[in-house]
Order: sequence, then C-alpha cells, then structure tokens
Amino acid sequence: MTFSRHVKIAPSILSADFANFGQEIQAIEAQGADWVHVDVMDGHFVPNLTFGPPAVKAFRPHVNTVMDVHLMITPVDPYIDAYAEAGADILTAHQEAGPHIHRTLQAIRGAGMKAGVALNPATPAEAISHLLDLTDLVCVMTVNPGFGGQRFIDMTQKIRTLREMIGDRPIHIEIDGGVDPTTAPLVVDAGADVLVAGSAVFRGGSVDKPEVYGENIAAIRRAAEGARIAA
Repeated sequence: MTFSRHVKIAPSILSADFANFGQEIQAIEAQGADWVHVDVMDGHFVPNLTFGPPAVKAFRPHVNTVMDVHLMITPVDPYIDAYAEAGADILTAHQEAGPHIHRTLQAIRGAGMKAGVALNPATPAEAISHLLDLTDLVCVMTVNPGFGGQRFIDMTQKIRTLREMIGDRPIHIEIDGGVDPTTAPLVVDAGADVLVAGSAVFRGGSVDKPEVYGENIAAIRRAAEGARIAA
C-alpha cells in the first residue's frame, strides 16, 4: 500500500448481498471501489453480530485492492493473529474496546498489518494524541457503531482537530457512517481521505446491475473531490 491523501471510496460489504459476497466484491472493485471495508461485530461491544476470521479469509481471494477490516469487538488482542492470517491489510480496533490500545496497535503492526484506531462519536480526538506514531489510520465514526443505514452525526470539528494533530504523518483519516454525496464533501473538506459507504453504494444495484454501484461510487467521489477542489 502506497500512502496517498487522494479520496478513496471503501464500500462496506455489510450492505452487500450476503449470499453472494465473492461476486459482490468483484463487482464493486470493477465499478471503481478503492478499498473493500469489512465490518466485524461481536454482539457485545456493539449490538450486532457479523463476520469472524473464517468469513474474512473467504473474502480475501476476491479482494484485489485493500481489505480494510474494522473490528467492533472486545477484547481485540486474542483475535489479531487470526485476522492477519485471514488476510486483512488494515486492522482497526476501537479506542474504547479495551484499556491497552497502545499494546493492541503494537500487536497489529507486529502481525504485519497496517494499524487503525477508531473513535466513537463521544470520544474526543485528543484521546489518541499519544498513539499517532503507532497508527496508520484513524477511523472517525459518524454514527454510533452497530448497524448500517444510520443517520450521519456531524463530526467535522473532530476531523479538523485530527488533521491538525496528524500534521505530515502518513496517517489516513477514514469516515464511517452515513456517508453519501451530501455528507462526503463535509468530511473531505475537514480533512478526511477514506470514505466508507454501505447503503449509499449498494442501494439499487446488484451483481446483475453492477453499473448502479459504479454510478453510486462516482457520485460520492465527485461530491468529495468537488469539496477538495473548492478548498
């Protein structure tokens, strides 16, 4: 992975057809997705249950871009090696998921992956000020995690604070929750460069109508890049 601050669209396959993941992943990549975002939920840290390491391992052969795995689980550390073996390129853990996030980020990097740290809406940017040198990505939640399709929560001031804190470090700012052509410009203008979008990408399309995915991805990208040009 070569670091770049260009806008990247990372469709969340939580919104894909669960009976057809391989073709869905291939379809979104063919239609312009930059990364593939995998939301892992444990029914404990968040009120939903999704994918474990075997599912992520099954997705891996279909992903030709970047597999961005977001752990909404606690504890994290016992599962790091399993997700590394499954093929995650980026593994993101929540700052709120345990008392030793510094150790967790060290372990993720030690397992050969890029390390991400996620912040729930109520968690301030300053909570990770001492973690930035261990971090490759900061995921700002713009919904309370656990379900797709929620309404966007405005975190633009937090994003601006993070952008200032990060400075010239090669750290991505990712936005997860309620991203669509209306909200994408707000977060990109504030400093984000990775946009996770679920229902806004998959709505109206299918593996038989993949061009709809392409239209949805292009609409988000145009809106986001327009904000960057205006800035």
